[in-house]
Amino acid sequence: MTHVPAALDTHTAERFVRIARENVVREYPNHLQHLLNDAADVRAPHALHPAFYGSYDWHSAVHNHWLLVRLLRRVPQAPFHESARVLLDAHLDDASIAAECNYLRAPQRAGFERPYGLAWLLQLAGELHEWGSAQARHWRTALRPLEELSVARFSEWLPKLSHPIRSGEHANTAFALGLLHDYARSTGHVALATLVRGRSRDFYSADREVPLDYEPSGHDFLSPALAEADLMRRVLPQAEFASWLGKFMPQIPLRGKSAWLQPVPSRDRADGKLAHLDGLTLSRAWMLEGVGSVLSGDDPRRVVLLATARAHAKAGLAAVTGEHYAGSHWLPSFAVYLLTQRGIHEPV
Repeated sequence: MTHVPAALDTHTAERFVRIARENVVREYPNHLQHLLNDAADVRAPHALHPAFYGSYDWHSAVHNHWLLVRLLRRVPQAPFHESARVLLDAHLDDASIAAECNYLRAPQRAGFERPYGLAWLLQLAGELHEWGSAQARHWRTALRPLEELSVARFSEWLPKLSHPIRSGEHANTAFALGLLHDYARSTGHVALATLVRGRSRDFYSADREVPLDYEPSGHDFLSPALAEADLMRRVLPQAEFASWLGKFMPQIPLRGKSAWLQPVPSRDRADGKLAHLDGLTLSRAWMLEGVGSVLSGDDPRRVVLLATARAHAKAGLAAVTGEHYAGSHWLPSFAVYLLTQRGIHEPV
């Protein structure tokens, strides 16, 4: 059994969809990543980003839309379908996406939401592509100009990036490359897949003895070490990955009762940065599960990794309460990514 013990039942899905629906139309408070070219750029979030103005920031709005699509696809006939579809119709339309593209194409904005937000935008596009229903095709047609612009941004940037970014926050390169890999695989984008595989090997294939004891930093919502391992299990053949992992992360114990990697709870979930640690627990869970899922059944590390993933999943999911907007504007997306095993199973 490779999956975590929590189930995505209709009640849980409905709760996450309700939070996401409220988020994507909540304009304030709003943390804009906004470069002003002149005084005319001083505008409200909904004027700047008619598709993705809510959820506190642009990237959270994008992955809340991904959450809605993911749960529409994975929980058929649920009561939330009509309201979620109406909302997606209102945001994923030609005019709104054209305005988003115009924003990105303005001077000095080549780095806007790169890599995190643009990687999530491609996850949204990939989800629509894999679903393939008539309405999903309609939304993806509207989204396609922004999808193509995002691919172009990565295609321009990744060849010039001299070193990976090993942050535990939005700039992390390995996490973004993992999302790009899955998008390229599911949509058949050969050029992007080749670029991602090549850059992943360039950046990480020689890494050894990651200093895992230095993690986490106090504001992390990603583990730089596990994000890297979760990427490399995607791009390396199984035997090569197993060998690479032994050199990269020799700390993984060979017996399941070792107190190796423990969940790290947030001490203040009303603080936006301190709430990041709840996201770290969730992302660790799916990364540990992803890494463990590709190891052979007789590899003793597999048992340890999957047990540690289950412990993190239990702790991380318990933190997704919706009580504080600091976490609720984004944590349900991470919970859904975990519970639906996105990035682990082949597209269906």
